[in-house]
Amino acid sequence: MSDPSEKVDLKNLSPQELKQFITSFGKETYRCIQMLRWLYREGVHSIDEMTNLSKKFRQELKEVSMISSLRPLCVEEARDGTKKFLFQLEDGNHIESVLISDKSRLTLCISTQVGCTLGCQFCLTGKKGWKRNLMVSEILNQILAVRETLENGSSITNVVLMGMGEPLANYNNTLKAIELMVHPEALKFSSRRITLSTAGLLPELERLSKEKISFSLAISLNASDEDTRSHLMPVNRRYPLERLLEVCRHFPLRPRTRITFEYVLVGGINDTGQDAKRLLKLLRGIPSKINLIPLNEAPGIPFKRPSDEKVREFQAILMKGGFTAIVRASKGAEISAACGQLQGKSSE
Repeated sequence: MSDPSEKVDLKNLSPQELKQFITSFGKETYRCIQMLRWLYREGVHSIDEMTNLSKKFRQELKEVSMISSLRPLCVEEARDGTKKFLFQLEDGNHIESVLISDKSRLTLCISTQVGCTLGCQFCLTGKKGWKRNLMVSEILNQILAVRETLENGSSITNVVLMGMGEPLANYNNTLKAIELMVHPEALKFSSRRITLSTAGLLPELERLSKEKISFSLAISLNASDEDTRSHLMPVNRRYPLERLLEVCRHFPLRPRTRITFEYVLVGGINDTGQDAKRLLKLLRGIPSKINLIPLNEAPGIPFKRPSDEKVREFQAILMKGGFTAIVRASKGAEISAACGQLQGKSSE
């Protein structure tokens, strides 16, 4: 009997890798489509459930491979309907996912790392440090596990990689996971309904610009000058704002798509009219829209949320300048599920 720890997790394989894996058994390539459907459409937990594969082939598969899954350790629900899922991984580490209901959309925010290395001053995730990257299976299993909890025929409509971690710091696994999210025989999400949010790791962003990406891109900006961004986001010292925006300016976008710039409004730090006017100049010429996120206050974050009036004034300047600027209502704050509050632990 093979050691389970040495078995191949089928959910860590890209469609091409799965095809190669299957043909190594001397099987037909169409079996790849069958297995993708079982893994992601049906969400099976065992190889024995793949009933259109022969019993002999299933036995061969079980000798060398397995199917991982996640089950929520804890689910908390806020009054606004936001749900936070806490998962324990095989090695004992924890991650969180957040399900946000908004009119006709059901958006799942998923994690790509255990912790984060970037140490943004307005975010609790980095306060606990970084443990490791998530495997492809661990990224995808968040979607599959949450999907199993849904009732009344509802389904996840959007996926945002904005949970714990910096997606581009886990580049290969993140992109492989997204490939399976949009694959027509796997999770089958529209590419326009997948969003990857990055703090702006320039080497990875430049690498991404050379690939045919199947998702929307969001940049966590949060300041309109170098000093303020370096204060809020230490990554700016390595990859300055000016260079980041230059890459964004030349980033190849699909027709009718724009880069989303996320801007966390921090009281007295980056929320003045002057900041808004500088932001207009910075983003001029980049197909973009701006998501304004009033800071979610929390113990351990040394800042305050700006007043609603300040937020409206900031938004008005951007809109008068010709930009789409949306104030994102904070959801799930009471269960520490709002933007910047994920720590991989229950708030109970």
